[in-house]
Amino acid sequence: MTDGLLALIPVWGLWLLAGTTLASCLALPIPASLMMLTAGGFAAAGDLVLWQTMAAALTGAVAGDQIGYAAGRHGGRRLLALVGRDGTRAVALDKAAALMAARGGLAVFLTRWLFSPLGPWVNLTAGSLRYPWARFTLWGIAGEAVWCGLYTGLGHVFGGNIQAASALAGSVLGFLAAAAVALGLGLWLLAVIRKERSR
Repeated sequence: MTDGLLALIPVWGLWLLAGTTLASCLALPIPASLMMLTAGGFAAAGDLVLWQTMAAALTGAVAGDQIGYAAGRHGGRRLLALVGRDGTRAVALDKAAALMAARGGLAVFLTRWLFSPLGPWVNLTAGSLRYPWARFTLWGIAGEAVWCGLYTGLGHVFGGNIQAASALAGSVLGFLAAAAVALGLGLWLLAVIRKERSR
């Protein structure tokens, strides 16, 4: 299936890319990251325009997030219970709920690109919890911009070498995760020091 989808990029281009990222954000098993790498490679070859490629991927991803959020908001706990009948989905929904409770908007941001398998479930959970739509949208767009920019950008830089781009994307995501943890720990330590000084 993946090879067939990749072969359609030169034919359907931006529409296919937007549809792929939209479907991926609705938990459909579609290789959106690989599609973005490949589309970036086509942009490097001149078959697509890079900024349009990034915009199409981002538009599809944001639309998918909005559909998931709206489904959760209108379906509420009843929809979550229905979706959670499957054991694997129930575990993902529990993780998404715990992450939303602990981190709110930051959970939305990080599940767009760093913990992306949880993204669709965070969308549903955020909607069902009635997390403010404007905040959800802002955090979601920021996170999707990182995801889409990283993958289409690496595809563009590496041109036709998708394997190298994919390997580097994994390394970059690992580095960004470590940096996020270090930043979080630093901010926590700073807060503890300030609290101690104020006593």
